[in-house]
Amino acid sequence: MKKISAENLDYRELNNALHECHCDATVTDCLGQRFIAAGKAHYNYVIEGISGNALGAYLNGSVIRVNGNAQDAVGDTMNAGQIFINGNVGDAVGYAMRGGEIYVKGNAGYRAGIHMKAYKEKKPIMVIGGKAGSFLGEYQAGGLIVVLGLSDNNKPIVGNFPCTGMHGGKMFLRTKPESVDFSGRVNVNKAEKEDLEEIKPYISNFCKEFGYDEKEILNSEFTLVTPDTKNPYKQMYVAN
Repeated sequence: MKKISAENLDYRELNNALHECHCDATVTDCLGQRFIAAGKAHYNYVIEGISGNALGAYLNGSVIRVNGNAQDAVGDTMNAGQIFINGNVGDAVGYAMRGGEIYVKGNAGYRAGIHMKAYKEKKPIMVIGGKAGSFLGEYQAGGLIVVLGLSDNNKPIVGNFPCTGMHGGKMFLRTKPESVDFSGRVNVNKAEKEDLEEIKPYISNFCKEFGYDEKEILNSEFTLVTPDTKNPYKQMYVAN
């Protein structure tokens, strides 16, 4: 695996170096460089430090691991591959992602999973180990969002206005249904054992990567959120 120091490189120079090496690579001394591994299809990348905006944008099959935090728009419109963040992420993680998997050990900012969608055999997956900010799953049209709430703080598992405009996909929250205010926009139910079978492989991936106990997590109570297909936008645009 080739080592590339980002200490004296701007984002263009760093991405050119990744493009030209045609191999797996470790990027050291990363400090906010944008668009790292955008569109990459074949390689494994390890990022040491803090990645900038749009890490793995349009990712098409590569695997990225960040040993640190990441800024906004991780996995923007990604098609395939995996992104593992061993820290926290900023806003709009998984914006419009249409395939692949994103795993975040820590917390996510606002609008995680906004416009997430599925297409044919592609099904995007996002697992957030900590808490998520406001507007989680805004306009979600497909795929799975899982929030585990493992952060050691007093904040609620999600912020305000979760699932606004949700019209596809599913969301699993590791909490009781009554603990989150969805304001009647979506269908909210306690997840049954058979429901959890759908997310079990992704919880397993999360636990193997970040060192958590899979059994302990899956033995917790989860809330399953699905769209109100009768009229998903009614609460937003129509006075009742």
